[in-house]
Amino acid sequence: MGLSTGPVYQHHRQKSVRSVRYCHPATMANIVPAMDSQFVCVECGEPQLASPYRITCGKCGGAMDLAPGGAPVEVSPSVTMGEGNTPVVRLKHTGAALGCEELFGKLEFLNPTGSFKDRGSVVLISMLKQMGIGRVAEDSSGNAGASVAAYAARAGMQATIFAPETAPEAKLAQIGFYGAEVRRVSGGRQAVADECLRFCQENEVVYASHNLSPYFIEGTKKLATEVSAQMESPDHILFPVGNGSLLIGTWKGYQELANSSPGTRVPRLHAVQSRECMPLAAGYAGEEWRSKTGGIRTVAGGIAVERPPRLGQCIGVLRESGGTAVAVEEGEIIEWQRRLAREDGIFVEPTSAAALAGLEVLLERGDIGREDRVLVPLTGFGLKDVIPG
Repeated sequence: MGLSTGPVYQHHRQKSVRSVRYCHPATMANIVPAMDSQFVCVECGEPQLASPYRITCGKCGGAMDLAPGGAPVEVSPSVTMGEGNTPVVRLKHTGAALGCEELFGKLEFLNPTGSFKDRGSVVLISMLKQMGIGRVAEDSSGNAGASVAAYAARAGMQATIFAPETAPEAKLAQIGFYGAEVRRVSGGRQAVADECLRFCQENEVVYASHNLSPYFIEGTKKLATEVSAQMESPDHILFPVGNGSLLIGTWKGYQELANSSPGTRVPRLHAVQSRECMPLAAGYAGEEWRSKTGGIRTVAGGIAVERPPRLGQCIGVLRESGGTAVAVEEGEIIEWQRRLAREDGIFVEPTSAAALAGLEVLLERGDIGREDRVLVPLTGFGLKDVIPG
């Protein structure tokens, strides 16, 4: 029996990366198993053979997680750059301005490439290196692309990163500086994702998706462990959310902590989006969101995801944790970006500041009490984006 030379790709429903599944010939000879682990669909529960070429469920097209009970994922010593263990600091002045007595920020922009994405990339690239993969592609508005490019370079892999042509020049320059090929795509984030997937199909390249890879999600779980060791348990954690990897990973991390240490206090998790791109906030409210004619225009490019493939999973996390989702105005995002810098000396990109704008809304609504302990992961550094005039 001859071996297949590459994967066969099938489209389940056109125009949506979420609905595309990678299928291989009946022999499955060219699938490189990920040690003893399996994937499981988050929507239909179908178990799947773990493979670098499998990004969605072969049965329903849903996103996948690692199945429980499998071999633990490991970070390669030759790939890690000391990511994680970012400090937690009190935002005394910003908290006073908001009327939140105990506000803290976790400085995720102090990760090696300037964003929290390094948590997921180090695990994803470590696993792909372990499987013998030498070439990857990714779609990103900037931070994830820079992170995958950096870790791929460290692992000796060739990377091609697809990004919106409107992405900040600083982020695109950073990606290219790591030696990755940068391909700019006109249109929104969905158009970029579709183009990246098409490239992977035509060239038999592994799609190192930070949106869909179960390994990327695994890497973000450690934030919960760190927070539990760094501070008294927060009552609430607010996330700026596009695809939701940090939200989902943090929830998984807290669930594991609760299972291993009964009595662990689990915070309520909240998601914040821009009103210019709010599929999660709308979905949480039981509504359908559609992008405006002419495309998405938001200063928070890191959360400008029109069709997040893990939307249902994100909504589930919010409901299970007792949290909620809100959308904020563009002007409010910029205001809190400036105030955080001027009042507490912390310079973040607009995407990170969206969480502070969301906190203002939740305080006013009474969803968060003025005396509650609140943590905001400050996800990306300010110099990576366009600086407001």
